Amino acid sequence: MPAAFAPIAAGVIFAGTYLVLAIGKLPGFRLDRTGAALLGASLMVACGALTPEAAFHAIDGDTIALLLGMMIVVANLKLSGFFRLATNWVAQHARHPLILLIAIVLASGVFSAVLVNDTVCLALAPLVFDVVTRLRRNPVPYLLAVAMASNCGSTATITGNPQNIAIGSLSRIPYGSFAATLSPIALAGLLLTIALIALFHPREFWTRVRLEGEREPVAYHRALMIKTLLVTAALVVLFFAGIAPAKVAILAGGLLLLTRIVKNTKIYFEIDWPLLLMFAGLFIVVAGFEKTLLSPAVITAVGGLHLERIAVLSGVTAVLSNIVSNVPAVLVMSPFIQPLPDPKTAWLTVAMASTLAGNFTVLGSVANLIVVQKAAAKDIHIGFWDYFTVGAPLTLLSIIFGAFWLAA
Repeated sequence: MPAAFAPIAAGVIFAGTYLVLAIGKLPGFRLDRTGAALLGASLMVACGALTPEAAFHAIDGDTIALLLGMMIVVANLKLSGFFRLATNWVAQHARHPLILLIAIVLASGVFSAVLVNDTVCLALAPLVFDVVTRLRRNPVPYLLAVAMASNCGSTATITGNPQNIAIGSLSRIPYGSFAATLSPIALAGLLLTIALIALFHPREFWTRVRLEGEREPVAYHRALMIKTLLVTAALVVLFFAGIAPAKVAILAGGLLLLTRIVKNTKIYFEIDWPLLLMFAGLFIVVAGFEKTLLSPAVITAVGGLHLERIAVLSGVTAVLSNIVSNVPAVLVMSPFIQPLPDPKTAWLTVAMASTLAGNFTVLGSVANLIVVQKAAAKDIHIGFWDYFTVGAPLTLLSIIFGAFWLAA
């Protein structure tokens, strides 16, 4: 293809890729978001926007390694029975529906702050359903709590969710600094989650009923659980010690694969391979877009939107995240963040807004969709309005608080 046509082709490929990401699939075909990212990446090379070598180097290996390592850690926690034990303990000790809600919000939020929220929801959603039905409660508000708390809690750290993992690799913000700045916002989001779910479900929580949770036998593997918890604790300590998160996570994942207890194939089955492939494809698509279309004039024009203002950047990020999903939104905004006067604060703002924006609708994040799908498998329907009634005010209030906190 003539070099003069490369920018036009790159623009069409970029727009087409992000259109499919916004819709969720290509109408009339079985091409999903991951397939669209990979197709877009291959077309960027085919049209000459990137050489094969440049496309390979565009993939951020740190992001992929960190995400893969954390998925292996969560897979081991799940297979060991850790999450089953935790939810069973909650069922035994929560004596009122509101206490049960608080416990579920805190569990989902804290686990998601340390681990990747999508994988946490995969493990917790079916367990929470079993707990609340055993206690003869309405499962819908508690499942909403799992999804919304996982989004809020994951705001706190680089390893909380996929978009934060990407931001951590792109920005090089230290793990401890990231957590110190965004943890108060995550906590505020969790408190708002409790308050709003209780407010919009008065029949469930404004009651004097007393819960009587009975001890249920839980199958778990003690040796695997102890090993995984020790590795997880060391992982967190090394994160805060300033060791490169990608190096620590992939080392932890590798050590957990060295076992006689569980077949590695069971661990591989728990890994979200499509998400890893989507990341790789999007890195290439964005790199092609950046190389061929982002001239200094374009960057200057975008600068006219005043993205250096936290309120403006929060709003743009939140809207874009709800159009194309948070991970693609973060990657497409990356070229515009570094030229800003304070890129560190800008990256933290993008992390905050892109994550909390996931609570706006049921389609706002993968964590939400996981919970809804797990509920549907149990014949529980969580509709758009069931989610939106709580999620919309939660998103607006938490992002407003976050913007004020970062601006202070």
